[in-house]
Amino acid sequence: MSEDTFEPKNIIVTGGCGFIGSNFVHHVVNSHPGVHVTVLDKLTYAGNPENIAGLPEDRVELVVGDICDRALLDELVPGHDAIVHYAAESHNDNSIADPEPFLRTNVEGTYALLEAARKYDVRYHHVSTDEVYGDLALDDPARFTEETPYRPSSPYSSTKASSDLLVRAWHRTFGVRATISNCSNNYGPYQHVEKFIPRQITNIIDGVRPKLYGDGLNVRDWIHTEDHSSAVWTILTRGRIGETYLIGADGEKNNITVLREILKAFGRDEDDFDWVRDRPGHDRRYAIDSTKLRRELGWEPAHTDFAEGLAETIAWYRENEAWWRPAKEATEAKYAAQGQ
Repeated sequence: MSEDTFEPKNIIVTGGCGFIGSNFVHHVVNSHPGVHVTVLDKLTYAGNPENIAGLPEDRVELVVGDICDRALLDELVPGHDAIVHYAAESHNDNSIADPEPFLRTNVEGTYALLEAARKYDVRYHHVSTDEVYGDLALDDPARFTEETPYRPSSPYSSTKASSDLLVRAWHRTFGVRATISNCSNNYGPYQHVEKFIPRQITNIIDGVRPKLYGDGLNVRDWIHTEDHSSAVWTILTRGRIGETYLIGADGEKNNITVLREILKAFGRDEDDFDWVRDRPGHDRRYAIDSTKLRRELGWEPAHTDFAEGLAETIAWYRENEAWWRPAKEATEAKYAAQGQ
């Protein structure tokens, strides 16, 4: 560990009741006992306080509020030494149906946080997505790197790209001590049932045939959410200010392979699913080259066996039906209305 290691004691985690944010909160509590976490979450449909229930109250405080609320940030940010910004509207289908909340949260919210970080001289880490780079052809050996040009294709990814550019500008123009990470698709516990893997798992538990978009050949680069959390902590504490790091675990798999792995884990026939029409602008392939993160900061993923990670995830959804059941019916009703 370098002598330049940043050792935060009081951090704000925006979106800390969401899937990836709450897993990060668990990671910090379990792995870094000297750190206090203030979770700032608006508790939209994707934020669930149950995701951080049971964590020690002297270490984790939940503040329900909007990252766009500048007066709230003026109250909250002083006394903290870092902001880790996970909060985002993140569902592609929703962004196609109604882009406005994505602009407000992902662009205006990031602006408000950057202004607070500037005003109170707080370290800022920005959690982003590989979707800002657009997509790759299925037969292209290339993978995204930190130098890949931005080519976002959905309202969601374009607002995340916008927020990344704001972070770079606030670092360069105002000297905000910021880092950025762009990560591939996460899986693991506490993921909302609207997302691909939990939706398939919970449908099978409910005796409903899973559905697959398009030809099923769209490739995603999967990473266990615990690995994402450890990478973000590594970047927050040891990353170079002003730098971007891509987070990935060499987990490229197409959607049909993932679905068949899930069916196999349930003892079902691997073709026991229905095809549905593809969504507009559906990116073909994402793939991350995380060489910079590994070489410069020495990070390595711990969950490299996808089948094993998937089996653990399935077990979690089986054991935590009370957690996902309340959201399931409304989610499926929304998909049904969209013909999916």
